[in-house]
Amino acid sequence: MYLSSREAIEIFLQPGDFYFGDEHTRIRTILGSCVSITVWHPRLKQGGMCHYMLPERRANSPRRLDGRYADDAIALFMRELRSNRTRPEDYEVKVFGGGRMFQRQRRTEIPKSMDVGTRNIEAGRRLLREHGFHIRAEHLAGDGHRNVIFDIASGNVWMKHVAELAPADETNTKMRKA
Repeated sequence: MYLSSREAIEIFLQPGDFYFGDEHTRIRTILGSCVSITVWHPRLKQGGMCHYMLPERRANSPRRLDGRYADDAIALFMRELRSNRTRPEDYEVKVFGGGRMFQRQRRTEIPKSMDVGTRNIEAGRRLLREHGFHIRAEHLAGDGHRNVIFDIASGNVWMKHVAELAPADETNTKMRKA
């Protein structure tokens, strides 16, 4: 039995936030060039979401885990998995975001060092693979922003992609299940 919206705890992730919870939780966020990763354990009905802004931090930054960076967001997931005695392969993983937010630029016109969305996507995929996670679904890159809702009770993730460069139509503004 899944929770109605009145019974679920609603969490909204700001950029840099991380949350891991149980079946009584629904997590939301809005993404541009940032990336969100959802992990869900189907048997335990637990999981979490991160919303990272950058692929990695500068070398001279303090070493406290910080969800603004992809490598630290994955470390936060790994800490939760260890505390719950679970493994990365036990989880369903979905990845969203990395969109282009500047209407007049094409990815080929942006130097790779400045293309934060692409760098975020590459970092997320690489880190997930290195830690033994398997991506089940993803909706990445492109133009515009995404609204993402993750229901931990069911493992469902709904995503609405608003492609600001394309004319608004049903395909780019409707909430879809990932």
